Amino acid sequence: MQARSTIMIAAVLAVAALSLPSFAASVATVASAVTPLNIRTGPGPQYSVVGAIPTQGLATVTGCLQGSLWCQINYNGKQGWAYSQYLTAAVSGRQLTLSERVTTLPPVIYTAPPETVGTAIVAPTVSGEFIAPPATVAPLSLAPPPTTVQTYVTTHPVAPVYLNGEVVEGAGLPPDVVLSPVPQSEYSYAYVNGVPVLVEPTSRRVTYIYR
Repeated sequence: MQARSTIMIAAVLAVAALSLPSFAASVATVASAVTPLNIRTGPGPQYSVVGAIPTQGLATVTGCLQGSLWCQINYNGKQGWAYSQYLTAAVSGRQLTLSERVTTLPPVIYTAPPETVGTAIVAPTVSGEFIAPPATVAPLSLAPPPTTVQTYVTTHPVAPVYLNGEVVEGAGLPPDVVLSPVPQSEYSYAYVNGVPVLVEPTSRRVTYIYR
């Protein structure tokens, strides 16, 4: 009788184990930012920036939007969305970008805040792609921008442009993005994906982001 009860208990436990999701699938992924990375209120460049993950900062990834490279993250208690191309995580001893394994992460759904439900939101027109710098290109060595540059850039907004992905330092802007000069400065600037950025005019690479 005791052996029979033991067998029944084992069978029940086995069925219960099969009905539960695997532990590995339920564990959130910890990812590291390869560059200062915006945290946005929603999964896309049109959403406002609410913070940033510093280089090598560790964020908890709770899941990614299906059919997208945007993932929901938590960094130091701040929850938002970040672009997976600039987040890496260890997989079988190798560091992979989350964009390479986004389909293996838990899917999440973006739910608009209650105050925006029923409000017509016009999505901005995405006019192109960022240009990744070649691996052999040396980092730019421009001096840190003085406060006078920031004052000019933030008080003289220009027409915004939206590009697929996320704006990060070192990314190149395509030729059709108009650059505006900063007077008495080596910089030009543009408003890209909702934020003002400084750009090195010759290479058209983003050198500084005002968040």
